[in-house]
Amino acid sequence: MDSAASQKSIIALDGWLQTPAGAYVRAWEEACLDELVVDMFGYNAVQIGLPQIDALRANRMPNKWQAATRTSNTEQLELSRAGKQIAVALDFAELPFASQSLDLVVLPHVLEFAAEPHQVLREVERVLIAEGQVIICGFNPASLWGLRQGVGKLTRSHYLPVAGEFISMPRMKDWLKLLNLGVSRSHFGCYAPPCRTAHWIERCAFLEPAGQRWWPYLGAVYMVHAIKRVKGMTMIGPAWNKKSAAASQAVPATNRKHKNTNE
Repeated sequence: MDSAASQKSIIALDGWLQTPAGAYVRAWEEACLDELVVDMFGYNAVQIGLPQIDALRANRMPNKWQAATRTSNTEQLELSRAGKQIAVALDFAELPFASQSLDLVVLPHVLEFAAEPHQVLREVERVLIAEGQVIICGFNPASLWGLRQGVGKLTRSHYLPVAGEFISMPRMKDWLKLLNLGVSRSHFGCYAPPCRTAHWIERCAFLEPAGQRWWPYLGAVYMVHAIKRVKGMTMIGPAWNKKSAAASQAVPATNRKHKNTNE
């Protein structure tokens, strides 16, 4: 998948998120993200892609960035109101931030629609500080939705955007392990069958607690939380102060290849 095809795929996902099934996924993911990010501390947090999902709304870091391939005027206004600065990245394989400058990166459904998902993950590892954290959201191919998508490719009646290459949880964990990103927690959700109307999705709400208890790994979407590990380094505790907080700012794209003198 080239960059142009990748951007078309992300645009297709933008449209799908406005459907009843998309709203269902957004609601679950934002609730789960709220629980994960509320107690994550630092100075610089970035959400890459999909401004429709507000991944950082519960986080209290002073600097929040939104990196997207495109942002409309409406999206810019919403992000400004949410206290986020906008960093437009034409290619997620080259993030516009300095090495070791970010405390938290959130990737909602970016890797499965990226032209080079491995390179995107390498960029995330590059920009994260030691013990920095990354959260990844993805569609689970080992679910009823994944099965429905497979059938749709044969019948040409797709439920999810057709261009996405969905990545299983074990495969995702292997990729993270290769980059010394140790998985801390993982979550599955959205156990309703692949319905197209809000009425039927609501009628299947009873499947959420049942799925969590009886078939937890078959949720339609998953979330992985990982931490960047640095060999030979032990974190004793936060050594931040107000002076370093003011100086520790993410560096824009023009300086991304130069060492940040404040690190």
